[in-house]
This record gives sequence, C-alpha cells and structure tokens, in this order.
Amino acid sequence: MTKIDDIETFLVDLPTIRPHVLSMATMRRQTVVVVRIRCSDGAMGIGEGTTIGGLSYGDECPEGIKLAIDTYIAPILRACDPTRVAATMAQVAKAVVGNHFAKSAVETALLDAQGKRLGLPVSELLGGRHRDALPVAWTLASGNTAKDIDEAERMLALRRHNIFKLKIGKRAVPDDVAHVATIKQALGDRASVRVDVNQAWDEASASRGMAMLEDAGVDLVEQPIARGNRAALARLAARFIIPIMADESLRGPEDAFALAAQAAADVFAVKIAQSGGLQAAARVAAIADAAGIGLYGGTMLEAGIGTMASAHLFAAFPHLGWGTELFGPLLLTEEILTEPPAYGDFALRVPNKPGLGIELDEDRVAFFRRDRR
Repeated sequence: MTKIDDIETFLVDLPTIRPHVLSMATMRRQTVVVVRIRCSDGAMGIGEGTTIGGLSYGDECPEGIKLAIDTYIAPILRACDPTRVAATMAQVAKAVVGNHFAKSAVETALLDAQGKRLGLPVSELLGGRHRDALPVAWTLASGNTAKDIDEAERMLALRRHNIFKLKIGKRAVPDDVAHVATIKQALGDRASVRVDVNQAWDEASASRGMAMLEDAGVDLVEQPIARGNRAALARLAARFIIPIMADESLRGPEDAFALAAQAAADVFAVKIAQSGGLQAAARVAAIADAAGIGLYGGTMLEAGIGTMASAHLFAAFPHLGWGTELFGPLLLTEEILTEPPAYGDFALRVPNKPGLGIELDEDRVAFFRRDRR
C-alpha cells in the first residue's frame, strides 16, 4: 500500500497591493498555510489554507490551521492510503471535528498528488470540467468612492474584470448606499455591481438598505445579516427582487440543505475552505442545483494554490450563473508559483496539466516563510 512519507506545513506572509477593508477588519497582508505531502510512490501534492482577517472573520486562523494539521490530522494521514482520497478524508472527519480550512488544505494536497499520479487534472477527478475559463469579479474595498471608480475603470480598460463587488457595512446605511450608487452610476451597464455586507446589518437596516440598493441598480447583496439568522434571511429573500447570496452562513452541506429548505438565499457563495474541502463544496453545489439556487465561486482570498484548487472545482460545476471571485493572487504583491495564474478577457484560465497544474517557486516561498525569515 502507498504510504505518506512526509507532511510539511508552514506559514507564508505576503503583502497586499492595498489595504482591503471589510466590515470586521482591514487586511494589509495575507498569511497562507502551505501543506506539502510526499508519498512513498514519489507523488507529491500541495494544498493551501487561508483565512480572512485572522480570527475576526471566523473560528480558524493560519496558526491554528497549522497546529490542527501537525498535531491531529497528520498522524491519521500516515495510517491511510493517500491514493484513496475520499476514504482518507472520511477518517480525518471521524477524528477531527470542524477545522474546515485545515481539512480543505489537506484534501487539496491529496487530490493534487492523485492527479499527478494518474496524469489527470483535478477537475477530472471531480466529475470533469464544463468550462476552461471562469468569469472573475474584483472587489473594490478601499472605502473611497473616487478611488474605487478609478480602480474599476482601470480593470475594465485592461479587460481583467467587468464584475465588481463592494465591501460595505462599516458606515451608516445611507452613506454606504450613496457610495455604492455613485459607483454604479459611473459604471452603468458596462459592469455588474454587487455588494457584500459581511453580516454587518440587523434585519431592519437590511430592509432599508436593500430597498435603496435595489433602486440603485445593484445586482446582488451578499450576507446582509448575521449568519445564524436564517429566518430573517428568508424574510428578506421573499420581500426583495434583488437576490441575496449566502456566504458566512454557508459552512458545508448541512448549512446548504437548511438554507435551501427555508428558501433563505437565492445564490450560494461556494468556498472550498469554508465548506470543508473540495468534495464537501461539490455537495453544497449539488444541493443548490437541486433547489434551483444560483452558484457563485467564492474565495477566502487564497493565493495561487487555493485559487487553482477552487478553479478546478468550479470548472466542473454544470451551472455557474454568477461567476467567481477568484482574484486572490491579484491582491498580493508577490507570487509564490513558478507560473502565475492566467487572467485575461475578464476570466481566469483553468490549468489542464495533471493535478492542480501548478508548481511552487521554492526561492520565493523560502524568502517569505515565517519560520525562516
């Protein structure tokens, strides 16, 4: 039986091109947890665990992801056959509760190794791709209206993005809506404008804000209220024409089923890390398809590894009506892959090489590794 010879996890700290302002935190760098698994048959796979804003966003942080993998998951992996990815991850699920980001990083590395072993892209291990390129949104998160308009115009001119998501929720509702409405008016029909509230509103504020955003011509509102308040999400979804997208409230297939059963969202933001891995995220998408809920390929602002893993999965979705936001590598000033992700014509190309189709730039990784700085 094939065995795992070595499991290595380390943190890589990468600066961002600008402050990234969310309702709960402002990001000035991104910390990436890299997982590297080497197997006895010579196959090697890499995975990534990345969060947003440390523990201000969710219940996992980079340091905790590394600890969970090194202390609790790695001993289980060493007793499993890495060529049987589903069975291996089932053993991990039995022994480790939660820790979705850590599990996603490990499963990504196992699938990367398996794809290289079989000579197939990861997308083919997940049912086969329906598309070779993915529409990609760009997040405007400076908080400054003029700067955000200039940034959007630059992206349109470069033909890099024509879907824009605005992070709001830190200011009063009328101020946030005025900011969004001004940007939408400037861009007109040349781009789709959407907002992400990151749970910052209560139901009354959401009712007011969504009515105003609807009038402004905004296309989508992401997670306007607290993730646990499904009943209020359902009331908002029933009341407004503008679609509501579930994000923080969607942490795996169980949440997906509950949201679908309560008609609490019109769109699901599928994230491999938040779901607990690629296979769990695929089940989230299947529930959405069965319930007639639209799909959007979400991101935790991953660097190249996690972005490519997500791209392989989203390429295999039969329906992807709302595109993706796999722009994480573009938010970073530094690249840790030998070949950066290929963006152009408002889309991201999905690699067609075995595994994830990417390789680490070992020199750049060594330079930014926290434990070797």
